Amino acid sequence: MTKHPKEAERLKKIVEAFPNVTVTMLGDLVADEFVFGEISRVSREAPVLILKHRERTVVPGGGANAANNLADLGVNVLPVGIVGDDEPGRLLLKHFRHKRIAVSGVLRDKSFTTVTKTRILAGMAHTARQQIVRMDREPQEAPNAHLTRELYLAARNYAHASDALLVSDYGYGSATPALVAALREKGKLQTVPIILDSRFRMLEYSGVTSATPNEPEVEEALSIRIGHDWTRLVTAGEQLMRRMKLQSLVITRGRDGMVAFDGKHNPVDIPIFGSDQVTDVTGAGDTVIAAYTAALAAGASTEEAAQVANYAGGIVVMKRGTATATQKELLEAIEQSPPATRQH
Repeated sequence: MTKHPKEAERLKKIVEAFPNVTVTMLGDLVADEFVFGEISRVSREAPVLILKHRERTVVPGGGANAANNLADLGVNVLPVGIVGDDEPGRLLLKHFRHKRIAVSGVLRDKSFTTVTKTRILAGMAHTARQQIVRMDREPQEAPNAHLTRELYLAARNYAHASDALLVSDYGYGSATPALVAALREKGKLQTVPIILDSRFRMLEYSGVTSATPNEPEVEEALSIRIGHDWTRLVTAGEQLMRRMKLQSLVITRGRDGMVAFDGKHNPVDIPIFGSDQVTDVTGAGDTVIAAYTAALAAGASTEEAAQVANYAGGIVVMKRGTATATQKELLEAIEQSPPATRQH
């Protein structure tokens, strides 16, 4: 493993420039609900635990979490998405307003259900809480033609005034390959870098600037198994770059860190920042793409942006629940531990 102390100063300057950066986030806005209960006893009705309700929190998830991370990094973020006229939607808007995130690009529609992922966590008093079940509430249908048109107009107008467009596609219809293609062509966004995180249909996006899939998503998209084979990983990354016509690519690998590709240099293998004994990976991908996009928008190279994203990801997986990494935390992490790479 090679450490790069001189590069730390460059990364700090990139992070310090975040308040000068504006990013439009087009994506599926999700409400992450956490319900905490203290184990009381086993039910007489069925072999299940009875929990005494102790606490409930609702925080931004999915694309909303990416926007939340951008805000905490000091970036001026302009979210574009849809929420329903329901409690989770109202709580997301309230959270955005509290963070002074613009909400004029967030559409509210009575016919739409705000995507809500409810996690039930259980534990004894003074012990760690463990997730025991998750329940998802999703819209019955994709956004209609009117809403899609409104999303297009908001994203186009915001992106023209932004340094980058972050696309967070969780499959609920607010961000689609067709919509992004229309923005690039009809919306004339060819000069605005577009950074993609697509959970299920990455290969349907062609011509975006960069993408940040995790390794299982790459394996599923290409119908391959990578494992610990470096050569196979490099081949997969190069294939994605070619098929999607990307300028750059970052593949995240959990406790094995991430690998950055840019087509001009050899792939860069970056070890995980911090401990590989993670606390919670919920929403870590949103943090990674937020930090990566912000760094690219601030003028970073692919490797520099990946290093910044690696720090942010390492910070957030040590926190419980859906969390963010702040600009201050990033600067402290870079100060304490110079960026590192692995040789092959």
